[in-house]
Amino acid sequence: MDFTVALAQIKPKLGCLADNCALVETAMERGIDGKADLIVFPELALTGYFLKDLVPEVALRLDSPQIVRLRELSRHIAVAVGFVEASDDYRFFNSALYLEGGEIRHIHRKVYLPTYGLFDEQRYLARGERFRAFNARFGRMGMLICEDMWHLSAPYILAMDGATTLVCLSSSPGRGITEDESLGSTAAWQKLTSTTAMFLNCRVLYCNRVGYEDGVNFWGGSEVIAPSGSLAARATLFDEDLLLARIDEGALRRERIFSPMMRDENLFVTMNEMRRIEQERNC
Repeated sequence: MDFTVALAQIKPKLGCLADNCALVETAMERGIDGKADLIVFPELALTGYFLKDLVPEVALRLDSPQIVRLRELSRHIAVAVGFVEASDDYRFFNSALYLEGGEIRHIHRKVYLPTYGLFDEQRYLARGERFRAFNARFGRMGMLICEDMWHLSAPYILAMDGATTLVCLSSSPGRGITEDESLGSTAAWQKLTSTTAMFLNCRVLYCNRVGYEDGVNFWGGSEVIAPSGSLAARATLFDEDLLLARIDEGALRRERIFSPMMRDENLFVTMNEMRRIEQERNC
């Protein structure tokens, strides 16, 4: 089905749950006013990114009042939002919730926690252990959190599980300069989202945050990529924005007929070769 998505390119405050929840609620109200059916927020939108020892202080259980409030709001607009999840066994996860119709429809726990350069997530957070597609009003979807998307197997698994829309929540800081003096991380992400969409014949909804934390700048540039890999819409760089884009189901149909990558993908061969590689590594 056709639907309208809003990418909420916000500037969360580090460790300020109440302020960030208010920021998210305001953006959801703007999305509703803009006739959006779905709103996507960045990674760790409710908490900020460089949390370190603040992780236990801002972690939320799924039955917390903040999550209950978002569930109520999801009766008016579906929402994908990032937060720190506290599990029953006292572990903490960098998680993304998908809420629709007043219910939690899916939760994804970030699998690939970066520990290079500016990043040290694995010191404070537990790793997720799966990638699963799920059914939504808008078809079959899959969620990724930032670093997840840089591991080719992750979006591939979701696509093979039937996802036609990939939602990526991100907190990507500005890193590096290209030969033409543009921001390296921006150029890299734009190549990644385009290539992923093209090879998996799927839409990519990429939402990145903005603002500064500990002197690090987050660059925004949230975007909607068509199944052909072409850019459908892009938010501004470095500034807060609410990007509205219409998703055309016909574009997915046309691309899968014109370039049937997923139709011809041979999961049997993939699984056989993966088992062979695993056996050889264990020898």
